[in-house]
Amino acid sequence: MVTPEQVKSYIEQGMECDHVEVQGDGAHFEAVIVSPLFEGKSRVQQHQIVYRALGGRMREEIHALSMQTYSPSAWLARN
Repeated sequence: MVTPEQVKSYIEQGMECDHVEVQGDGAHFEAVIVSPLFEGKSRVQQHQIVYRALGGRMREEIHALSMQTYSPSAWLARN
């Protein structure tokens, strides 16, 4: 079973991130991801970047991933 810490590590290894939080139960996960790669991208494009970073793990290990994605400027404006 995959842990939230492993999912966090997979995301951080696969893409440039300023901040990543992951919670979950081994099959279903929720993530907050802040990355400069998201700047100027639509929400769909941001999620595609994360899915590419996770690659085959989305089919094999992670059954569901709910994401909140932010560029650094959007993250700062939110907080």
